[in-house]
Amino acid sequence: MGKGIPLNDQDRIPWLCNLHDILLRDVTSGQHVILACSALKKVYRDILIRGKNGAPPKCDEPGKEGKPTEVQLLVVYLSGSFEVISGRLLKRKGHFMPPELLQSQFDILEPPSAPENFIQISVDKSLPEMIAIIMEALK
Repeated sequence: MGKGIPLNDQDRIPWLCNLHDILLRDVTSGQHVILACSALKKVYRDILIRGKNGAPPKCDEPGKEGKPTEVQLLVVYLSGSFEVISGRLLKRKGHFMPPELLQSQFDILEPPSAPENFIQISVDKSLPEMIAIIMEALK
């Protein structure tokens, strides 16, 4: 991304499988976990929940067949227009994602929908409002 080339599924899937393993490990040990991840496609969110079982065949985790692999996940979908998000991205300094790649993110975006466990929050809300909405959803 830093070179101006958007990531593809081949780039993302192993990384998402690793994130699933981290989530599973931490949740299994009794921790509460917050993960910031774009998870732009439903298959990406499925991988975060189910690991290799939610992924295309290239995501193999040998030796974990007998272990439960699913984690409970609440997706917080921050929605906003291209113009608003682009304006904010242009104000970032030193971020790894160049503003030129934003359109590629919008192009592949699959917003969450039922039966996924999610809430949608507008990026136009203030941070305290967003936190209050998320906390209420977690009750």
